[in-house]
Amino acid sequence: MAEALNGSFKAEPIEHQGPRRDADQVEHAVVQWVGWYNTERLHSALDYVPPEEFEAAYYRSLATSNAA
Repeated sequence: MAEALNGSFKAEPIEHQGPRRDADQVEHAVVQWVGWYNTERLHSALDYVPPEEFEAAYYRSLATSNAA
């Protein structure tokens, strides 16, 4: 799984968006990509729901089942 994540990271913000001029640009690109990856990216293993949304639904379902 880690290799797949690294491959996605290399392909998307690095290869597709071109080289960066300085460390600040690299940091900004990394923060932007991680934010997108966790909050907006649709994931097939999660029924095409973003990971953050899937996690929130999971914890809501736990709270509901514990309350019952």
